[in-house]
Amino acid sequence: MLKNYFKIAFRNLIKNKVYSGINISGLAVGMAATIMIGLWIADELSYDDYFKNKSHIAQVFQSQTMNNTIGTGPAIPRPLEFALRQDHADNFKHIIMASWQQPRYLKYGETTIYRDGNAMQEGAPNMLDLEIVAGVQNGLSEKNSIMLSETAARSLFGKTDGLGKIIKVNNEDNLMVTAVYRDIPQNNSFSDMQYIIPWKHYITTQEWLSWSKDKWDNNSFQLFVQINDNNNMEAVTAKIKDIKKNADADMVQFNPQLFLLPMRDWYLRSDFENGVQAGGRIENVWLFGVIGLFILLLACINFVNLSTARSEKRATEVGIRKSIGSKRSQLIFQFLSESFLIVKLSFVFAIGIVLLFLNGFNNLASKSIVFPWSSVQFWCISVLFIILTSFLAGSYPALYLSSFNPVSVLKGTFKSGRFAALPRKVLVVTQFTVSVALIIGTLVVMNQIQFSKDRPVGYNKDGLIQIPVMSNEFTGKSEIMREQFIASGGALEMVGTSAPMTQVWSNRSGYTWEGKPAGFQEDLAHTSVNYEFTQTMGLKIIAGRGFSREFATDSNAVILNETAVKYMGIKDPIGKYIRDSDTEEPNEPLQIIGVVEDLVIQSPYSPVKQAMYVFNREDNTAYYNVRLNPKQSTTENLSLIEDVFKTNFPNIPFDYQFVDEEYGAKFKSEERIASLARVFTVLAIFISCLGLFGLASFVAEQRTKEIGVRKVLGASISQLWLLLSKDFITLVVIALV
Repeated sequence: MLKNYFKIAFRNLIKNKVYSGINISGLAVGMAATIMIGLWIADELSYDDYFKNKSHIAQVFQSQTMNNTIGTGPAIPRPLEFALRQDHADNFKHIIMASWQQPRYLKYGETTIYRDGNAMQEGAPNMLDLEIVAGVQNGLSEKNSIMLSETAARSLFGKTDGLGKIIKVNNEDNLMVTAVYRDIPQNNSFSDMQYIIPWKHYITTQEWLSWSKDKWDNNSFQLFVQINDNNNMEAVTAKIKDIKKNADADMVQFNPQLFLLPMRDWYLRSDFENGVQAGGRIENVWLFGVIGLFILLLACINFVNLSTARSEKRATEVGIRKSIGSKRSQLIFQFLSESFLIVKLSFVFAIGIVLLFLNGFNNLASKSIVFPWSSVQFWCISVLFIILTSFLAGSYPALYLSSFNPVSVLKGTFKSGRFAALPRKVLVVTQFTVSVALIIGTLVVMNQIQFSKDRPVGYNKDGLIQIPVMSNEFTGKSEIMREQFIASGGALEMVGTSAPMTQVWSNRSGYTWEGKPAGFQEDLAHTSVNYEFTQTMGLKIIAGRGFSREFATDSNAVILNETAVKYMGIKDPIGKYIRDSDTEEPNEPLQIIGVVEDLVIQSPYSPVKQAMYVFNREDNTAYYNVRLNPKQSTTENLSLIEDVFKTNFPNIPFDYQFVDEEYGAKFKSEERIASLARVFTVLAIFISCLGLFGLASFVAEQRTKEIGVRKVLGASISQLWLLLSKDFITLVVIALV
């Protein structure tokens, strides 16, 4: 019996090639889109699965209240480590202090590379369960050691692993390679970590790191933990949440609350609003999950519409089968068998489409998804997917077609009824409503991104490059480099800054000024700059002036942005003073010499933060910001600047970034989402139009005689086109509304 069902189903497919082709192609495209979205969602949800201890690893976050607003982030003070080890060690397998990831120069022989990495305590390789390919797991136990990724080791040593070799870090410290670990895959935290240096070495590299061990107000570090197997995150959070508030009386005013953010939430649920976890990338997962279901639904609607539209042609078949004893359940099974066969064929074509476009999809989504041929889970889900889609697409046609009255059919008096087409019209409206909604949503996202791109950034980022100089070898050389860059003809101007112009690296408080409200808790973005800051960056000065070599007192001056002036409530700020209570010379005030237009440095989607720019007296320059000569080509300018750089620093690779590209990178995540949405919207429109084409061609076939008579009577092609199209145009207009 089952064999006959499929034989009849196959014959029907062959007999009606056009409608079968429309059904199969529509379902195949819809299923391919759904499979791709499913693979993307699986990749997002599997983030950090590389780490075997994922369920027990967390990062310590803290929330602080400032002026009735709660801010949350992973920056913590160093004393917290000692408090956890002393009073709560029984809750943890590992307590790991870490620096923020930053690039360093790694040199061996004549080879120098510039790679990102971290400083971590020696338990980190065990907590992260790094796969050691050479050396020892406890490779951070020695103070002057370093662990390298396979990629970094290969770049430095070629085919050898480099164990026991001495490499120079930032041309300052000699560290011995004690281990090489396998690169952490892309879809994981720490995937860019190309080296790890010991924490006990890191804290000796700068003076402020050593005295930070007692400073509860210096939130400059990260802390990762692995809780014991018999513990849970909520219970441990409850024990540690008030440690900081109880340890330092000065912290009570900020009401600091510590908590553990599990590794499973780092990527998908890392957004906080006023101290409450507010989602994150998980919203994109839900968004595309819904889009995938809608696209599949549109494809199923095509199947339903075409099947029910052809009902009169199947009516005789149903009548004969019922008259010779077929039960309705058997007919339903027959039509569901046809649906299953179409869906199965569509799935095969869908797999082909996925394989054909997977590389392009990866490029668009910035992923490295591979087709899961060997995944039993994928194929089990696929079988379930085929069965559910078969029922979704075939249930209504099966119930509708099997309900025909055999007497009416065989007498030739069967008519579809005046409301028979109503469900099809509703489904067509539904199809185009979904498609139009996707179009509108995609356009809104794209317009919002473009609006943010067009937002004035407060400085001229075109023709501006930034050169990282985070090594003691650069200390005290900013002036010399500026003079030589300009003399080379490749640069108009240069300024050294303590942070890149696309990020805020330091936030500070502890300032007082005339008129400061009682109890006001200030939080200011802090950047140290050199004299030519306003000229090099092309800032718009609202009041006062920029730093100048003509004023010796500018070494003790400060420039504020517009938001800072409003935030601090300072009227007529030029000439007013700000005192830093945390400085070694608390009585030495900073004079406000200028106010500049707001600079968009952090997220382009967020309000500009209140910022202060102080003169860089200690020459803690992290970046050279170089304004290229507009009268020459960029290639020529870069060549001249590189020559100057290599003359002064022959052992350091010349690395630079265009500031406009670094700023543009802030939009990449949103642009990827918009691009994916645009692609799936086009597919949704294609599927909807494909179904409409099928219905229109079927209606035209039904009205062949009518069309012939009308043409004989003089009807034009445009009149016939309007006749056949007006019903569908009405439905599309309703969908638009």
